Amino acid sequence: MEIEIDRVSLEKRFLRYVQIDTQSAPIHSTYPSTEGQWTLLHLLKFELEALGLDEVVIDEFGYVMGKLAGRNCRADAPLVGFLAHVDTSPDAPGAGVKPRVIESYSGGEIVLGNGHVLSPTESPELLSYVGQRLIVTDGTTLLGADDKAGVAAIVEALRYLSLHPEVSHAPLCIAFTPDEEIGEGVRFFDIAKFGATFAYTVDGGKLGELSYENFNAAGAEVCVRGINVHPGGAKGKMLNAARIAIEFDSLLGVTDRPEMTEGREGFFHLHQMEGNETEAKLSYLIREFDNEIFCQRKRKLESLASLLNHRYGADTVTVTIKDQYPNMISYLDASMHIVERAKEVFEEAGIVPDCSPIRGGTDGVRLTERGLPCPNLFAGGLNFHSVLEYLPVRSMEKASEVVVRLAHSFAKN
Repeated sequence: MEIEIDRVSLEKRFLRYVQIDTQSAPIHSTYPSTEGQWTLLHLLKFELEALGLDEVVIDEFGYVMGKLAGRNCRADAPLVGFLAHVDTSPDAPGAGVKPRVIESYSGGEIVLGNGHVLSPTESPELLSYVGQRLIVTDGTTLLGADDKAGVAAIVEALRYLSLHPEVSHAPLCIAFTPDEEIGEGVRFFDIAKFGATFAYTVDGGKLGELSYENFNAAGAEVCVRGINVHPGGAKGKMLNAARIAIEFDSLLGVTDRPEMTEGREGFFHLHQMEGNETEAKLSYLIREFDNEIFCQRKRKLESLASLLNHRYGADTVTVTIKDQYPNMISYLDASMHIVERAKEVFEEAGIVPDCSPIRGGTDGVRLTERGLPCPNLFAGGLNFHSVLEYLPVRSMEKASEVVVRLAHSFAKN
């Protein structure tokens, strides 16, 4: 079956979406966490209705859902879900996105502006896209391909199906979610209302990514309590909380950091710190694929606290650990057929599947844990959460094509 996604329509759709500021906020009192997300979510509700979907709703938490009846499919065809999130990361500026289209990348460096350069030296995969159409930033904000490329790919796939009545497809359940980037994307998500038998998030990176493994994840808060006295008379009296915090971090070593790891290697990521002589706080992300090693990592933080408490006094260092999400592979044993089907569809589309584990998480991880199997498909973008983010347009086209092919593949078998 030949499928040709309308590149012009898809690209215009993506460029329209990224210029809506949907950056989520880690500290918030509303859900979604920012007003801009509502703007895009309401637009998507309107677009799903215009494409003829049924039961299109937006609820009080911002979830947009809709259903598309199956066409020329078997009576017992599964309800296939597709999801993407509308928010962008708070890790880089997200307001006032000014995307630039490079019609044919010729190789070498791309000067973005604001002192930033997209270079094959730091991003060697860039050379894989010589001759292709790229969308880049102006160097002042992220782009928003994470995950507006996924949003655009899904909506354009629905548009393709509406324009091609000859293409059979299974019944579809569509959802767009807020606040994925701050770990709350499916906090209030009603799986029963969504209705899918299984689903796919379209939230991956480069062309060919198909992910059904991910980090086990936890967060750790380390609090250090010190004793402050005047530095002129501090000998034998001061306990400098800031220095003890530095000592704690140094005991973790230098090899277990994100910048030193790859593949299936886990890490401790110090992502926030503050303090003075009296009190200091360290915030860590703990990530590991193997569950036993994951537990060992958590125990290591607790043992370091015990070591420093023995050295400096009881309750000087306290560690609070909170699990965030599990490795989805442990919940997919009975549902690997949907992964195998995705591999077949990739190959039909001329795409080599890359089943590397996600060094992160998705909405699909939490949904899988809650009983809705939900592996992750590529959306095409690279250098997420950065002003160096870029999107090969052809990769987004292929993501949209994969959505169409998956919908078709479950219609008959």
